[in-house]
Amino acid sequence: MEGLGFIWSVIIGVIAGALAGWIMKGRGFGFLVNLLVGLVGSMLGGWIYSLLGIQSDGKFGILVMSVLGAVVLLWIVSMLKRK
Repeated sequence: MEGLGFIWSVIIGVIAGALAGWIMKGRGFGFLVNLLVGLVGSMLGGWIYSLLGIQSDGKFGILVMSVLGAVVLLWIVSMLKRK
């Protein structure tokens, strides 16, 4: 069962990265970049949720948290690119 947790993390990371790319730019960035953005976004989203005292339950809640974090990550990167 431990392998399934990793597989779900990858699936949620790819979906979150693709959704965040679509929200921020109107398109995804490709499998590997979407995976990285989604996984880092998941960690950032978890940190933001912990600051706000919010908990995410279930795969859908984790997906929403990951997308939020990935959107914030892409926003930060776009702000740094402008300078």
